[in-house]
Amino acid sequence: MPSTTSSKNATRFFALGTALTLGALALTSCSGGSTATGSTGGSGEKIGVSLIVKTTTNPYFVSMEDGAKKAADANGVDLHLAAGKSDGDEDTQIQAIENAISKGDKGILITPNGPSVVDAIKKARDAGLYVIALDTAPDPTSAVDITFATDNFAAGKQIGQWTAAQLDGKKATIALVDLFDDKVVSVDYNRDQGFLTGLGIDTADKTKNGDEAKTGKYTGGKGGDYEIVGNQASQGAEDGGRTAMETLLSKNPDINVVYTINEPAAAGAFEALKAAGKDKGVLVVSIDGGCSGVNNVKAGVIGATAQQYPIKMADLGVKAIVDLAKTGKKPSTSDGLDFFNTGSALVTDTPVSGLESIDTTAASQLCWGK
Repeated sequence: MPSTTSSKNATRFFALGTALTLGALALTSCSGGSTATGSTGGSGEKIGVSLIVKTTTNPYFVSMEDGAKKAADANGVDLHLAAGKSDGDEDTQIQAIENAISKGDKGILITPNGPSVVDAIKKARDAGLYVIALDTAPDPTSAVDITFATDNFAAGKQIGQWTAAQLDGKKATIALVDLFDDKVVSVDYNRDQGFLTGLGIDTADKTKNGDEAKTGKYTGGKGGDYEIVGNQASQGAEDGGRTAMETLLSKNPDINVVYTINEPAAAGAFEALKAAGKDKGVLVVSIDGGCSGVNNVKAGVIGATAQQYPIKMADLGVKAIVDLAKTGKKPSTSDGLDFFNTGSALVTDTPVSGLESIDTTAASQLCWGK
């Protein structure tokens, strides 16, 4: 029997999960205030927090900023916002970290744009700032005090399992639309490798994209033959997804499975498929779960996506720094993981028996944890 939950149950489940999360983290609910007046810790100083996102050209990170603003307003935090000029812009993030140190912030929330920010993060921690990564863990994970993020490998695995079931034993001719090809970040390889694992394809090194066998057998669903046409970077953007898909189609026009790093890249990939007259019968899957992405699932542009909760990440991050300043309590990681898992949900209107999912009606009420 399909395991798709109702909108009502999904909302109840999400609300309960958030409540349990807050309890598990021992994050206190602080009295209301405003970003103008700020809030004080035990020393009587303002609690300053900087949120440094990858870019504000992606609505995912705009949503994260909105969540942080709401949490800051509710907890009387002096919130400072910064963002890279584009996904992968490390220099702007490094400057924002140095600014946070100069301002004397209590903590930093950051979605790292790449490995070059690690040295700046160390400098911030050495200066006494508490640094929390959101969405993307740095490499190594221990470079920050804690990470609040989706289990990206698990999210990738969800959409891979769904894809395997939809193939029903047919050959999978696969296009992989990744994030970068000039740097290594955990969110990129965890999603890609999780997807292949869910499909039932052996991966050589789970921290490296593109080194698995290009042909063989997948074991997910009924199992069958597979061929990987290639990996192309998209920079997580719609135009990048379109260009990546055009390149992959030029290599093999018979692609019938398209994995994408996020929903903007998925939208671009679909446009390339449509322009080539290949938009029918191709399984496009992604990860994000934003409202526009959910609408694309409903419209059939994306077959399935894994929904994340960036507003929840930001909310927990702000509250963790406030709690640390006021009580000295620090958040802890999820059992068996080196980060705190903020959860994900498979979103599809084509459910698979035995694979838990929610439909687009439920997902539209939860998109990004609103």
